Amino acid sequence: MFADILKQNNVDNSGIRFDRIARTVLAFVTLKADGEREFMFFRHPSADMRLHESELNTNLIKQANIFHYGSISLIEEPCKSVHLAAMNIAKKSGSMLSYDPNLRLPLWPSPEAARKGIMSIWDQSDIIKVSEDEITFLTGGDDPYDDNVVMKKLFHPNLKLLVVTEGSEGCRYYTKAFKSRVPGIKDKPVDTTGAGDAFVSGLLNSLASDSKLFQHGVTRSN
Repeated sequence: MFADILKQNNVDNSGIRFDRIARTVLAFVTLKADGEREFMFFRHPSADMRLHESELNTNLIKQANIFHYGSISLIEEPCKSVHLAAMNIAKKSGSMLSYDPNLRLPLWPSPEAARKGIMSIWDQSDIIKVSEDEITFLTGGDDPYDDNVVMKKLFHPNLKLLVVTEGSEGCRYYTKAFKSRVPGIKDKPVDTTGAGDAFVSGLLNSLASDSKLFQHGVTRSN
């Protein structure tokens, strides 16, 4: 069903692999009064956890301008090794590496394991999108609105762009040469599920279309 939905919306689904034993992971989302959500997952094991390196579509990865990933695939083997192998293929092929940690603590064995796992590949990414809550978690409780905290603890020498999302307030972004912020557009939230993914997809589409944004920044955001 999911593969067909992607195809119907003109998304290349040739990289999808199917598992005959495990099921697709289920995520149950509960909405709060303000439109924010809480998650519950059923995935022991789910198909994504059983992905092997031999199943990678390496030609598809090599064609990518930007290779985007999260951290959930770093939790357990064999998919952890597959994740790292795919990153390596993309990097050697000249792709930019884009990372959205997408912290989901219930899936990790412990908060410590989550922090260590997420940070284990931090320095390899060219683009990172992180939320204010994730900054607090990854830095051990530091102020997520402090530019010094962001630059000293999260910005690494090889990073081209670090984006900090602030929900309805908009986002901040940092490069080696400049930093700025884009205010959010006020609206009444109904369901924020997928908002971060939609934000990242728009961001990466813009960057793939105009690599000069890294050097000159943006003056307007839609």
